[in-house]
Amino acid sequence: MANPKKKHTPMRRDMRRAQNSRLELGSLTRCSNCGAARMPHRVCPACGHYGGELILPPKTKKDKKEGQS
Repeated sequence: MANPKKKHTPMRRDMRRAQNSRLELGSLTRCSNCGAARMPHRVCPACGHYGGELILPPKTKKDKKEGQS
């Protein structure tokens, strides 16, 4: 069995190992309602529509007076 002639540095070792932990960005599609980029088979984060139906109501900012009770 072959053995390495010289020790690899920790930097070389870590660079090799780091390649396996890279995250890949999945494919993106356009929302049919607002046109924003979203992941397929998921509710649009911008408008809350999925399959032409409103699933999540859009987020609205509350007034400062309503937040203080």
